[in-house]
Amino acid sequence: MKPLAFFFLAISALSLIPVASADEAKPNVIFILSDDHRWDRLGCAGHPILQTPTLDALAAEGTRFSNMFVTTSICAASRATIFTGLYERTHGYTFGTPPISKEHTNTSYPALMKKAGYRTGFVGKFGVGMEGQGNKEIFDWFHEVGRNPYFHKMPDGSLRHESEICGDEAIGFIKESVKDGPFCLSISFNAAHAEDSDRRPGIGHYPWPKAVEGLYEDIPMPEPRLSSPQIFEAHPQFLKDSMNRDRYYWRWDTPEKFQTNLRAYYRMITGLDKVIGRVRSALDELGVAENTVIVFAGDNGYYEGQRGFAGKWSHYEESLRVPLIIFDPRVEESNQGQVCDLMVLNADIAPTILEYGGVSIPEVYQGRGLKQLVEGADPAEWREDTFVEHLMDHPDIPKWEGVRDSRYVYARYFEQDPPFEFLHDLEKDPDELTNLVTDPASEEILEKMRSRTNQLRDSYGGPFDVTRVRKWKEEQAAKRKAQKAKQKAKSKQ
Repeated sequence: MKPLAFFFLAISALSLIPVASADEAKPNVIFILSDDHRWDRLGCAGHPILQTPTLDALAAEGTRFSNMFVTTSICAASRATIFTGLYERTHGYTFGTPPISKEHTNTSYPALMKKAGYRTGFVGKFGVGMEGQGNKEIFDWFHEVGRNPYFHKMPDGSLRHESEICGDEAIGFIKESVKDGPFCLSISFNAAHAEDSDRRPGIGHYPWPKAVEGLYEDIPMPEPRLSSPQIFEAHPQFLKDSMNRDRYYWRWDTPEKFQTNLRAYYRMITGLDKVIGRVRSALDELGVAENTVIVFAGDNGYYEGQRGFAGKWSHYEESLRVPLIIFDPRVEESNQGQVCDLMVLNADIAPTILEYGGVSIPEVYQGRGLKQLVEGADPAEWREDTFVEHLMDHPDIPKWEGVRDSRYVYARYFEQDPPFEFLHDLEKDPDELTNLVTDPASEEILEKMRSRTNQLRDSYGGPFDVTRVRKWKEEQAAKRKAQKAKQKAKSKQ
């Protein structure tokens, strides 16, 4: 090959590599995820009791998104959506499914940020399966920290809470990374997820860090809204028999248990807020705070006894709506402290992180970057609705699909016979207490929402085929059985 031809070929190849814009230094990016954390459980969102001063400060200096939704309300599917920018129907991952494919892993935000020259790190609850050694390929530094138990024994014999370990490791990663150029760190807390294997009220079920010991002890927890027995009884039997009700008896079914557990749950949230404060202080001390973007979100919502439920998984606001705060220290002062009420999604997190890294957003992504909104832009057009779904194959968690827009919520629990539908008018009924499916006056909007659900469902992957999932689970069970038999035979030799 002639030298000149080789030169132009090399230049063409380089043009395919995603790079940051030349007129500014690449910012560091820290993405922080809390578990089982709904949108209104922040001081800055108006909660009268819960103390979240670090997150409140991020909101006061950044942008808080008041209408942030997950497209699937369960940690496994939601985290897969956050990594890939895709709906569950497309990435196909939740509990009990094959891992995220290599194809989707390769276009995840950590993979592309690493390709663009970022040092990528992860600490905390990973919560997804990736084909092959996906996590080792997309992260330069990976430190998984699990719960069960939340308190981990240290080399000196002391116990340290998972949230605090995440903070320790995150600060260590930042110290290692500042000398090597930009970094992209994901901090994924297990908190404030309950310790499901320990149902003792308080420190057993919701273990809190020692730093928040005694917090909220003298404050009576107000009874949850929408908790009258009539609201629960109005539900169809399949929801009354679901895991949402089972776990209600673990957590909220007596006044004493409710008071004890809610205080403990709030301590866990305040505990992780303190850890985030430590990370911010470390950024200041290391001199990189002014060039570090921080994104904070929840992985799904949470019932605290509302509607007679616990957990998440269903179509109501308490389940789908989560917090999102984006803090960019470089934005103009006039855009600090804003509250954006446009509908945004967990599918928007991956493209947003790529935008801050100056990386081209893959065409396959189904979310949208939010950087322009943080910078105060008024987009010419924005999404008017979103597809929502829950496809985990579990006998106590009914599968459903639907659409949520600014006024209506439609949900179809499609495995019921016949399928059971909900239609709520958020303008007239913001608490979603009235089902309009049988209302003749709502027939037109019902048909519109049904059609829109089908349209979006088909564009993201089509009707759900449970046989693929069940076949995979059977294959995995057979492999485990064969492995046990092999180990048993070996032990007898």
